[in-house]
Amino acid sequence: MKKIIITIILLLTSGAIQTATPATSEFSGYIAAESRLFLKDPILNAQKRDSASIAVRPEYYREWDSGSSFTFVPFARFDNADKERSHFDIRELNYLHLAQNWEIRIGIGKVFWGATEFVHLVDIINQTDLVESITEEEKLGQPMIHLSIPRDWGTVDMFVLPGFRERSFPGEKGRLRSARVVDTDKTQYESSDKERHVDFAIRYSRSIGNWDIGIYNFRGTDREPLLQLGANDNGESVRIPYYSQINQTGLDLQKVTGPRLFKLEAAYRTGQEDDYFATVCGFEYTFINLKGTGIDLGIITETAYDERGSDATSGYNNDLMLGARLSLNDAQSTEILAGLIHDIDTGSSVVTLEASRRIGSNWKASIEAWIFTESNENDAFYSLRDDSHVRFELAFYF
Repeated sequence: MKKIIITIILLLTSGAIQTATPATSEFSGYIAAESRLFLKDPILNAQKRDSASIAVRPEYYREWDSGSSFTFVPFARFDNADKERSHFDIRELNYLHLAQNWEIRIGIGKVFWGATEFVHLVDIINQTDLVESITEEEKLGQPMIHLSIPRDWGTVDMFVLPGFRERSFPGEKGRLRSARVVDTDKTQYESSDKERHVDFAIRYSRSIGNWDIGIYNFRGTDREPLLQLGANDNGESVRIPYYSQINQTGLDLQKVTGPRLFKLEAAYRTGQEDDYFATVCGFEYTFINLKGTGIDLGIITETAYDERGSDATSGYNNDLMLGARLSLNDAQSTEILAGLIHDIDTGSSVVTLEASRRIGSNWKASIEAWIFTESNENDAFYSLRDDSHVRFELAFYF
């Protein structure tokens, strides 16, 4: 990552890019105060019951008349309960060069692939920042060289990923973690290059009528580690991350027909112990301007399948997800998303809630809740059975 940062700085200061063309700059971002309140005492004595934290995410963006641009997005959080959750990351630090028939992005960036709401099966470029959220939607910045070639017959995206980011995990005092602490100091790799391994990916995407189609192949270090039993330097039992070399082919489909939305994600992976196939598919129907109120109500149903069954590392091997999205379409951009995740095999269930509302022109209040209503010792959420909680956040945007 240091080499990537140095390269970006040299490009900007050497005059190699856009030296003579006018440019516009924009500085924005937010500062947020967060509180996580848990409904029960922690299972483990070392864990703190509740937590409070402050996060800051500024963004600097500069664009030249040619359309080329530079983006810098650092992120930092300071947490009073878990030292592993107090962390700093560069979400983005990259230069985008636009040519007539192609574009290239060099630096640290973020790329999202996927179509479904609850499970992002095909999203594989960026590593999960698990201390931020158990939804796995928060991602660490990934060093990359990204070449995109748009054509009438579709877009081809090629990636060289020179540097691997380890997944973040809660520490000993943190909650929303496994019964045994994940010791990242003992991390192991299948590749002898370890975190210096260079990964590659290529993706083809196209819109055909109402269909959005994406298909890709990724070869490199798996973003999802196997958590193996081991011991730390004090002889205590811990989980040790092991990162395999994999080859994954993924497909995402989405079709919009008026208020109806059909979506599918599928992946076939080789290299991580046994080869396997997994998929998640769903349907969403939106009642627009419900009874003349101006409110939109979306009903979501999704199912997830992983042929590894109970050996699946993702926790979504045979699950049903139901959700409702409410958009008030008011000046305050009020939105509410409620969901239910039900494991068909074990009977375990999780109820989720996300809601947000703007306050004035610079403030935004958010609430998120995870309620673990049922728990089975064979379920991936079993270690979180007493971790039902509500998260409050108040953010100031500038």
